[in-house]
Amino acid sequence: MDWSETLLKDLTDAPGVPGQEDEVAKVMERYLKPVAEISYDRLGSLIAKKKGAKESPKVLIAGHMDEVAFMVKEVIKNGYIKFLPLGGWWGHVALAQRMKIYTKKGPVLGVTGAKPPHILLEEERKKVLDIKDMFIDVGVTKSFDVHKKLGITPGDAIVPDSSFTILANKRMYLAKALDNRFGCAGVVEVLNRFTKMSHPNTLFGVGSVQEEVGCRGAGTAANTIQPDVALILDVGIAQDTPGMEPDKSERMGGGVTILAYDGGMIPSKKLFDLTISTCEKEKIKYHLAAIERGTTDGAKVHVSHSGVPTLALGAPTRYIHTHQAMLLRDDYDAVIKLMVALVKKLDAKTVSSLYK
Repeated sequence: MDWSETLLKDLTDAPGVPGQEDEVAKVMERYLKPVAEISYDRLGSLIAKKKGAKESPKVLIAGHMDEVAFMVKEVIKNGYIKFLPLGGWWGHVALAQRMKIYTKKGPVLGVTGAKPPHILLEEERKKVLDIKDMFIDVGVTKSFDVHKKLGITPGDAIVPDSSFTILANKRMYLAKALDNRFGCAGVVEVLNRFTKMSHPNTLFGVGSVQEEVGCRGAGTAANTIQPDVALILDVGIAQDTPGMEPDKSERMGGGVTILAYDGGMIPSKKLFDLTISTCEKEKIKYHLAAIERGTTDGAKVHVSHSGVPTLALGAPTRYIHTHQAMLLRDDYDAVIKLMVALVKKLDAKTVSSLYK
């Protein structure tokens, strides 16, 4: 594996449920500490500051550290684990999957179960199974005390058991949590690129917490930094699989996803136009997209302190919010190239023009 693949593996393999992102922060800090000043806000978002040629403008680039995951709700009498979703899950994709429960005694492997389909009524089979009707089986038997022997308690994090894999197509990666360790990797890559080149600003790389449950860490980090402009890195939704509309531009190999709209933010039009012109000048492949439901950390950043010109960028990704997401290296590389080009352009004069 090359440096970028190792970075993506380290980030995606780490557990990081909303509110418990410490292991992901440790990975980011290990890669960023040699090149930036590391601090944290009081909610837990990582802030890496890299000084450039000028103190201002302050340029924020952010990717959220948390992944859609679960939390132990209770250990019921017979030893099965009832659990709560953290973030948006569709019931069917959570069923019959391996899970790791992170306890004080260490990780415990289990599998999600439910009433067997062979004994379901016909009408029951047609419905999407609710997560509240599922449980996790860690190898339950009548004589095995799950709570005492394994230390499983309410509040313990539950994360899909799925490791980073390079597929037969060596440019395609399969992993859990590409939403949004892709963005975390982008933050790390961009700050590391600027160890060998100058930038006309002060660059802040943020690994935010609790995005999947309300973009919370992005708000606290932005209020701590008070940036002049922000670029949010998050995955796009690839629409090139069977059953999708054939004319959709958001597909693997489509390059950078530039969001013209999402459910929580209308981006800065001037920053949007600057980004498109940069793509065209640098010959970076891109496409435009809109998300009617859902949002990114930009929802909180763009309305922080007195307002921040903000834009969300990403790469088309298949099967997000499941145990196995898929990312094409070509799209990842295109995003990094664009981010570097934009940071180099965001001097005081250019950023000032975004406000007028």
